Parts: sequence; C-alpha cells; structure tokens
Amino acid sequence: MNWSVISMLLFIVLAPFAGGLLQGVDRKITARMQGRQGPPLLQPFYDLHKLFSKQSVVVNHLQDFLVCGFLVFIVFTGALFFWGGDLLLVFFALTLAEIFFIMSSCSANSPYSSMGAQRELMQAMAYEPMVLMVAIGFYMVTGSFGVSDIIGNSTPAIVWLPGIFAGFLYILTIKFRKSPFDLSTSHHAHQEMVRGLTTEISGNILGLVELSHWYENIFLLGVVALFLLDANWWSVPVAIAVCFGAYFLEILIDNVFPRVKWQSMLKSAWLVTLVAGVTNFMVLVLVK
Repeated sequence: MNWSVISMLLFIVLAPFAGGLLQGVDRKITARMQGRQGPPLLQPFYDLHKLFSKQSVVVNHLQDFLVCGFLVFIVFTGALFFWGGDLLLVFFALTLAEIFFIMSSCSANSPYSSMGAQRELMQAMAYEPMVLMVAIGFYMVTGSFGVSDIIGNSTPAIVWLPGIFAGFLYILTIKFRKSPFDLSTSHHAHQEMVRGLTTEISGNILGLVELSHWYENIFLLGVVALFLLDANWWSVPVAIAVCFGAYFLEILIDNVFPRVKWQSMLKSAWLVTLVAGVTNFMVLVLVK
C-alpha cells in the first residue's frame, strides 16, 4: 500500500474528527474574543451526536437524497485530493457537491431555503473564478494538474503564486461561511433569514450537513497546504503552521467585520481575483 492510498484513507477516517476539533477551537477562540468562556472543546461532537439521535422531520425524500449526495461528493473531493489526483477533477467534484447542496435547499419549497439557495449561488459565482485560477496557477508552475506532482516539485508553489495564494485566502472566508460573507446560512444571531439553506433540514440529515462541512474544511486547508508543500520534509510542518495561521485569520475576520450585502461580496471577490490573480499570471508569464 503506497502513501497515496494511506493519505486517502486517513482523510476519510480522520477528517471528521479533525474538522470537529477545528470547529471546537473556532468556538473557543471566538468566545474568548467576545469576552466569554465558551463551550467545551468537544461540544461540536456532542451537538452532532444529539442531531443523529433526533427524529428527522422529512420535507421530501428528494431533499434527503441530495444531502447524501452532497456528503458523498465532498468525501470524494477530499479523498481524490489526498490521493494525489487531478486538481481540475477535484475542483469539479467540489462544485458538483455544492450543486447538490443548493438543490437540496431548493427542493424544500420554503421562502427561507429558497433565499439561502439564491445567495449560495451568488457565493459560488464569487469564488469559482478564483478556484479555477488556483488550478491554472499550479499547472503554470509545475506543468501538471496532479496533486502528487505539485507536492514533488523542488520549490513550493507559493514562491511563484503569492497573488493566487492571497486570493484563495480571501475566498476562504466565503467557503468557510464566515462574516462578512456568511450570506446563505449563519452561525451568528444577526442572520435575518433564520438558517437559510438549512432552515428545513433537521435531525440526522442536518447532522450529515455538519459532517460534510467538517470534511470540506479539512480539504480546503489541504489546498492551503498545497501552496507550501514540496519535496523537502520541512515543508510539512511549515504547511501545517500556515494552515493554522490561515484558519485563525478567518476566525479573526469573522469576529471583526460585519456582514455585507451580496453585491459587495461579489464585487470584492471578483476585484481580488482580477488584481491578485491576473497580476500574478502576468508576472509569471514574464518571469518563467
């Protein structure tokens, strides 16, 4: 059994535990920033157990199927990434998972769910161009879309892609559903449309949604690490440290900035994509 298969299996088995702990740390740090003690570190696991022990109020069976599809494609996305597969296929699977999640919200026939689905589509429009630029940037630097080939390069990709890295960090706020871009669903009390996408989802189906987000968060941090990883062993601890730093930055932004309208999110994300991404590409073409 090679390292690619081991990495894939480790992601499938350990990502939910790592994602749950990450959310517990998020809650704890957020509480400290707000002058509160906060819940226990393992509170997300208690909440997930409670959700799975509750009876689900099923709106329709199509919604359950779509939520399960969301989980399956998120797990497939991360498994393919940690296996060292094609980065374009990885991002395609991630987009397909997002489509399943949006469709599950639309199938509920609820005004809050529909509004959340519309805003989730706007969020996808905001971050997808930057996600595509990430894949293209890695190809321009390494000549391959393969994750294993990118990691095997002698120089970390961030040396050539600082603008792409900065742009990806910017859209992570959207992907992590942090303020100021927590538009479609929110963990804050200021949300004006209840729970948006997950308004009509309850019980063990809502537990599957939470589990999917844990898998997705670990995968996204894996993409952050990909910018730092190379053939040198010391790139691994550096990448892990940068991932923790990036996540702390997202928590800080979440607690400092108020939520904005979707128009501001779309404009700012595209502006960052154009300035950081396109400029990085232009410099890369001139240098390499």
